[in-house]
Amino acid sequence: MCFGDFFSFVRSVTGVVLLAVGLWWKFMLGPYMLLISSSPSNAPYVLSGTGAAIVLFGLFGCFAACRGRPWMLKLYAVFLSLVFMTELIAGISGFVFRHEIKGTFLTAYSAAVMRYDGRDDRSLAVDGVQRRLHCCGVYNYTSWFSSVYFPISGIPTSCCVHVSDCSEADLKNATLAAQKVYKEGCYELVVSFIESNMGIIAGVTFGIAFSQLVGVTLACCLSHIINTNQYEMV
Repeated sequence: MCFGDFFSFVRSVTGVVLLAVGLWWKFMLGPYMLLISSSPSNAPYVLSGTGAAIVLFGLFGCFAACRGRPWMLKLYAVFLSLVFMTELIAGISGFVFRHEIKGTFLTAYSAAVMRYDGRDDRSLAVDGVQRRLHCCGVYNYTSWFSSVYFPISGIPTSCCVHVSDCSEADLKNATLAAQKVYKEGCYELVVSFIESNMGIIAGVTFGIAFSQLVGVTLACCLSHIINTNQYEMV
Protein backbone atom coordinates (compact mmCIF):
# COMPACT_ATOMS: atom_id res chain seq x y z
CA MET A 1 0.00 0.00 0.00
CA CYS A 2 1.52 3.36 -1.03
CA PHE A 3 1.48 6.40 1.27
CA GLY A 4 -1.35 7.88 -0.79
CA ASP A 5 -3.47 4.76 -0.18
CA PHE A 6 -2.98 4.94 3.58
CA PHE A 7 -3.50 8.69 3.73
CA SER A 8 -6.75 8.50 1.74
CA PHE A 9 -7.95 5.50 3.74
CA VAL A 10 -7.66 7.57 6.94
CA ARG A 11 -9.59 10.43 5.25
CA SER A 12 -12.28 7.97 4.17
CA VAL A 13 -12.63 6.67 7.72
CA THR A 14 -13.22 10.23 9.00
CA GLY A 15 -15.82 10.60 6.26
CA VAL A 16 -17.63 7.46 7.39
CA VAL A 17 -17.57 8.72 11.00
CA LEU A 18 -19.05 12.07 9.95
CA LEU A 19 -21.70 10.32 7.85
CA ALA A 20 -22.61 8.15 10.86
CA VAL A 21 -22.82 11.22 13.14
CA GLY A 22 -25.19 12.93 10.68
CA LEU A 23 -27.46 9.89 10.50
CA TRP A 24 -27.37 9.47 14.27
CA TRP A 25 -28.37 13.12 14.71
CA LYS A 26 -31.23 12.70 12.25
CA PHE A 27 -32.74 9.61 13.87
CA MET A 28 -31.82 10.14 17.55
CA LEU A 29 -32.19 13.90 17.97
CA GLY A 30 -34.74 14.56 15.22
CA PRO A 31 -37.85 14.50 17.47
CA TYR A 32 -36.20 16.85 19.96
CA MET A 33 -35.10 19.28 17.25
CA LEU A 34 -38.69 19.41 15.97
CA LEU A 35 -39.78 20.69 19.38
CA ILE A 36 -37.15 23.44 19.29
CA SER A 37 -37.31 24.68 15.72
CA SER A 38 -40.35 25.48 13.60
CA SER A 39 -38.85 23.46 10.74
CA PRO A 40 -36.59 20.38 10.62
CA SER A 41 -32.87 21.12 10.91
CA ASN A 42 -30.70 20.71 7.80
CA ALA A 43 -27.58 20.11 9.91
CA PRO A 44 -27.83 16.27 9.84
CA TYR A 45 -28.02 16.35 6.04
CA VAL A 46 -25.02 18.71 5.86
CA LEU A 47 -22.93 16.40 8.07
CA SER A 48 -24.02 13.25 6.21
CA GLY A 49 -23.44 14.86 2.81
CA THR A 50 -20.01 16.14 3.84
CA GLY A 51 -19.09 12.69 5.18
CA ALA A 52 -20.14 11.01 1.93
CA ALA A 53 -18.18 13.59 -0.10
CA ILE A 54 -15.06 12.97 2.04
CA VAL A 55 -15.30 9.24 1.32
CA LEU A 56 -15.59 9.85 -2.44
CA PHE A 57 -12.78 12.40 -2.52
CA GLY A 58 -10.68 10.04 -0.42
CA LEU A 59 -10.69 7.70 -3.41
CA PHE A 60 -9.77 10.63 -5.64
CA GLY A 61 -6.90 11.54 -3.28
CA CYS A 62 -5.62 7.96 -3.38
CA PHE A 63 -5.68 7.98 -7.18
CA ALA A 64 -3.95 11.39 -7.31
CA ALA A 65 -1.17 10.37 -4.90
CA CYS A 66 -0.44 7.03 -6.53
CA ARG A 67 -0.55 8.50 -10.05
CA GLY A 68 1.74 11.33 -8.99
CA ARG A 69 -0.37 14.15 -10.46
CA PRO A 70 0.40 17.45 -8.65
CA TRP A 71 -2.68 19.28 -9.99
CA MET A 72 -4.93 16.54 -8.64
CA LEU A 73 -3.28 16.77 -5.24
CA LYS A 74 -3.76 20.56 -5.22
CA LEU A 75 -7.43 20.11 -6.13
CA TYR A 76 -7.73 17.60 -3.32
CA ALA A 77 -6.13 20.11 -0.91
CA VAL A 78 -8.65 22.77 -1.97
CA PHE A 79 -11.52 20.35 -1.30
CA LEU A 80 -10.16 19.50 2.16
CA SER A 81 -9.87 23.24 2.92
CA LEU A 82 -13.55 23.72 2.05
CA VAL A 83 -14.47 20.73 4.19
CA PHE A 84 -12.44 22.18 7.08
CA MET A 85 -14.34 25.49 6.90
CA THR A 86 -17.72 23.71 6.73
CA GLU A 87 -16.95 21.48 9.70
CA LEU A 88 -15.47 24.35 11.73
CA ILE A 89 -18.65 26.40 11.27
CA ALA A 90 -20.79 23.34 12.12
CA GLY A 91 -18.76 22.65 15.27
CA ILE A 92 -18.95 26.25 16.49
CA SER A 93 -22.70 26.33 15.78
CA GLY A 94 -23.13 23.11 17.75
CA PHE A 95 -21.39 24.52 20.83
CA VAL A 96 -23.33 27.80 20.64
CA PHE A 97 -26.64 25.97 20.20
CA ARG A 98 -25.78 23.68 23.09
CA HIS A 99 -25.61 26.61 25.50
CA GLU A 100 -28.68 28.42 24.16
CA ILE A 101 -31.04 25.49 24.20
CA LYS A 102 -32.57 25.87 27.70
CA GLY A 103 -34.61 29.01 27.09
CA THR A 104 -35.55 28.03 23.55
CA PHE A 105 -36.69 24.54 24.47
CA LEU A 106 -38.68 25.66 27.54
CA THR A 107 -40.73 28.07 25.45
CA ALA A 108 -41.22 25.67 22.52
CA TYR A 109 -41.99 22.59 24.61
CA SER A 110 -44.45 24.45 26.86
CA ALA A 111 -46.28 25.71 23.75
CA ALA A 112 -46.33 22.17 22.29
CA VAL A 113 -47.89 20.81 25.50
CA MET A 114 -50.48 23.61 25.71
CA ARG A 115 -51.54 23.10 22.06
CA TYR A 116 -51.26 19.31 22.04
CA ASP A 117 -53.94 17.54 19.99
CA GLY A 118 -52.41 14.07 19.62
CA ARG A 119 -52.28 14.30 15.82
CA ASP A 120 -49.88 16.95 14.45
CA ASP A 121 -46.11 16.50 14.16
CA ARG A 122 -45.29 18.42 17.33
CA SER A 123 -47.84 16.45 19.34
CA LEU A 124 -46.39 13.18 18.05
CA ALA A 125 -42.92 14.46 18.94
CA VAL A 126 -44.12 15.20 22.49
CA ASP A 127 -45.48 11.65 22.72
CA GLY A 128 -42.17 10.25 21.47
CA VAL A 129 -40.19 12.23 24.05
CA GLN A 130 -42.45 11.17 26.94
CA ARG A 131 -42.33 7.50 25.97
CA ARG A 132 -38.57 7.46 25.32
CA LEU A 133 -37.50 9.37 28.44
CA HIS A 134 -40.28 8.10 30.75
CA CYS A 135 -41.39 11.60 31.68
CA CYS A 136 -44.60 13.63 31.62
CA GLY A 137 -45.31 17.30 30.99
CA VAL A 138 -42.86 20.20 31.20
CA TYR A 139 -41.87 20.15 34.90
CA ASN A 140 -44.23 17.30 35.87
CA TYR A 141 -47.58 15.78 34.89
CA THR A 142 -49.52 18.76 36.24
CA SER A 143 -48.40 20.78 33.20
CA TRP A 144 -51.15 18.97 31.27
CA PHE A 145 -53.94 20.31 33.48
CA SER A 146 -53.84 23.69 31.71
CA SER A 147 -53.59 22.25 28.18
CA VAL A 148 -56.43 22.35 25.65
CA TYR A 149 -56.26 18.55 25.49
CA PHE A 150 -56.89 17.79 29.16
CA PRO A 151 -60.61 18.75 29.37
CA ILE A 152 -61.30 16.56 26.34
CA SER A 153 -59.16 13.46 26.84
CA GLY A 154 -57.10 14.01 29.98
CA ILE A 155 -53.36 13.40 30.13
CA PRO A 156 -51.95 11.69 26.98
CA THR A 157 -51.40 7.94 27.21
CA SER A 158 -47.72 8.52 26.36
CA CYS A 159 -47.36 9.57 30.02
CA CYS A 160 -48.61 6.22 31.31
CA VAL A 161 -46.21 3.96 33.15
CA HIS A 162 -48.29 1.00 31.93
CA VAL A 163 -50.59 1.82 29.01
CA SER A 164 -52.79 -1.21 29.70
CA ASP A 165 -53.49 0.19 33.18
CA CYS A 166 -54.52 3.65 31.92
CA SER A 167 -58.13 4.34 31.02
CA GLU A 168 -59.42 7.65 29.65
CA ALA A 169 -61.44 8.12 32.83
CA ASP A 170 -58.28 7.70 34.94
CA LEU A 171 -56.34 10.17 32.82
CA LYS A 172 -59.10 12.80 33.08
CA ASN A 173 -59.12 12.50 36.86
CA ALA A 174 -56.23 14.50 38.35
CA THR A 175 -56.10 12.37 41.50
CA LEU A 176 -56.17 8.98 39.77
CA ALA A 177 -53.85 10.10 36.96
CA ALA A 178 -51.12 10.91 39.48
CA GLN A 179 -50.91 7.19 40.29
CA LYS A 180 -50.76 6.09 36.67
CA VAL A 181 -48.30 8.43 34.95
CA TYR A 182 -44.61 9.27 35.14
CA LYS A 183 -43.87 11.77 37.89
CA GLU A 184 -40.78 13.42 36.41
CA GLY A 185 -41.11 16.28 33.94
CA CYS A 186 -39.49 16.20 30.50
CA TYR A 187 -37.83 19.61 30.40
CA GLU A 188 -34.70 18.90 32.45
CA LEU A 189 -34.29 15.42 30.95
CA VAL A 190 -34.50 16.65 27.36
CA VAL A 191 -32.16 19.59 27.96
CA SER A 192 -29.60 17.31 29.61
CA PHE A 193 -29.94 14.74 26.80
CA ILE A 194 -29.53 17.28 24.00
CA GLU A 195 -26.70 19.20 25.68
CA SER A 196 -24.65 16.04 26.19
CA ASN A 197 -25.29 14.72 22.69
CA MET A 198 -24.70 18.08 20.99
CA GLY A 199 -21.40 18.28 22.87
CA ILE A 200 -20.38 14.89 21.44
CA ILE A 201 -21.42 15.87 17.91
CA ALA A 202 -19.62 19.23 18.08
CA GLY A 203 -16.49 17.60 19.53
CA VAL A 204 -16.35 14.91 16.83
CA THR A 205 -16.94 17.54 14.14
CA PHE A 206 -14.10 19.71 15.49
CA GLY A 207 -11.75 16.72 15.65
CA ILE A 208 -12.48 15.69 12.07
CA ALA A 209 -12.25 19.32 10.92
CA PHE A 210 -8.71 19.75 12.24
CA SER A 211 -7.69 16.40 10.78
CA GLN A 212 -8.46 17.95 7.38
CA LEU A 213 -5.66 20.49 8.01
CA VAL A 214 -3.22 17.60 8.26
CA GLY A 215 -4.59 16.33 4.96
CA VAL A 216 -4.16 19.73 3.30
CA THR A 217 -0.54 19.95 4.52
CA LEU A 218 0.36 16.44 3.37
CA ALA A 219 -1.30 16.88 -0.02
CA CYS A 220 0.57 20.15 -0.63
CA CYS A 221 3.88 18.64 0.51
CA LEU A 222 3.43 15.60 -1.70
CA SER A 223 2.56 17.83 -4.66
CA HIS A 224 5.70 19.91 -4.03
CA ILE A 225 7.88 16.79 -3.81
CA ILE A 226 6.49 15.43 -7.08
CA ASN A 227 7.00 18.78 -8.83
CA THR A 228 10.57 19.00 -7.52
CA ASN A 229 11.42 15.48 -8.67
CA GLN A 230 9.93 16.11 -12.13
CA TYR A 231 11.95 19.34 -12.41
CA GLU A 232 15.19 17.56 -11.45
CA MET A 233 14.50 14.82 -14.00
CA VAL A 234 14.12 17.44 -16.74
